[in-house]
Amino acid sequence: MGSATPAPAPARREHHAVMIPYPVQGHVTPMMKLAKLLHARGFHVTFVNTEFNRRRLLASRGAAAVDGVPAFDFATVPDGLPPSDADATQDIAALCRSTMTTWLPRVAALLARLNDPASGVPPVTCVLADAVMSFAYDAAREVGVPCAAVCMAGACGLVGFSHYRQLVDRGLVPLRDAAQLTDGYLDTVVDGARGMCDSVRLRDFPSFIRTTDRDDVLLNFLMHEVERLALPDAVVLNTFDDLERPALDAIRAAILPPVYTVGPLHLHVRRAVPEGSPLDVAIGSNLWKEQDGLLEWLDGRPPRSVVYVNYGSITVMTNEQLLEFAWGLANSGYPFLWNVRPDLVKGDAAVLPPEFLAAVEGRGLLTTWCPQEKVIEHPAVGVFLTHSGWNSTLESISGGVPMLSWPFFADQQTNCRYKRTEWGVGMEIGGEVRRGELAATIREATEGEKGREMRRRAAEWKEMAARATLPGGPAETNLTRLIDEVLLKRRNNKG
Repeated sequence: MGSATPAPAPARREHHAVMIPYPVQGHVTPMMKLAKLLHARGFHVTFVNTEFNRRRLLASRGAAAVDGVPAFDFATVPDGLPPSDADATQDIAALCRSTMTTWLPRVAALLARLNDPASGVPPVTCVLADAVMSFAYDAAREVGVPCAAVCMAGACGLVGFSHYRQLVDRGLVPLRDAAQLTDGYLDTVVDGARGMCDSVRLRDFPSFIRTTDRDDVLLNFLMHEVERLALPDAVVLNTFDDLERPALDAIRAAILPPVYTVGPLHLHVRRAVPEGSPLDVAIGSNLWKEQDGLLEWLDGRPPRSVVYVNYGSITVMTNEQLLEFAWGLANSGYPFLWNVRPDLVKGDAAVLPPEFLAAVEGRGLLTTWCPQEKVIEHPAVGVFLTHSGWNSTLESISGGVPMLSWPFFADQQTNCRYKRTEWGVGMEIGGEVRRGELAATIREATEGEKGREMRRRAAEWKEMAARATLPGGPAETNLTRLIDEVLLKRRNNKG
């Protein structure tokens, strides 16, 4: 019997994209989707993790999590923070300080290593960096390749951040004292906020303005990063024009580089990467281990009967708030699926009392992390109780699921406002959550008149999101333009 003919070696790819996300779950996930899209378009991809997140990926996805597939590699850089093995998101202010002050030489050294002929990979031809990792523009310039900034907020959030300097110059920020957080000052209407919705209030801007310190790390970090958006060769957003046209128009009028909308990325990548393919199966981004059996549990529930609850990867709450949410869910009478991360409660483990667990036995399922896209799209899910991060917002809009919003920080306040007043798909839960109010809000969103209207609007947005990612549609066309007009153009201003 003759020996089998060996399979031909995969063709060496000419173009090499280096992807550099800000190292938290909500930024890593959409950057990974964009990386898969570029790989499917013929790019060799190097995806950059911190050493801390690399360990978390190995713990959540197994020993092969960073093995990659042909022409898709992982690289690591130090994050500049003290060593830690915690299964939790690192301190955001410390991460921002470190990325801005210590990462440039580390990433420049990585690009140099990849460009070494001995590396075994094609030379780097472009860099795609998180829009809050602007040092990467300088690193890309040093090796003479184009760099695109990938914004992980929506257009409305980015516009909100872009007004920070104006708010400071007008004396509206920082706050005079902590009392202004609760005395109605945040209800001040801000005139002249181009690209924002009508009657936008201070409380509707991304939350880092809620400080009494002009030297606040996060306030100044975001001002610095947004003002450097004139430097990359392109700005890429995970959104679609029908959803955020006024904000996108304002962005395109205000910054120098061209803006490309390529979302919703989770729908886009689903069409471009075959389910079950090596790229689909072997490459993932979940930093917590996903729990099995959730979809089967949902299969046994009636349509639109389940409340899905997830506060994202960063939101934390007090134990008292955890209990109010728990009893609000219990008292609503509806079945629910609730992600309770180990680090959800500030400074402590998230522990729910046995009397709550007894009260919801058979209709409440508690998890630590789940395949959110599939959960949201399951017919049994009727409403999503969310922190209002952009990924969750876009996934819920794309799935046609109305939202109850409990915004925590960053752009979540802005997303919450737009869901309520511009897109008609959300209701807000007050900062001081009360179990009775939460139960009543869940019932209104599920069976009341407001809930019916939200479902109607959500169904319209779902159709528009799907249309944006059809073959030959705006997402695919804009990605092609990004590649042809930016990523394949070699710069001449090295050094």
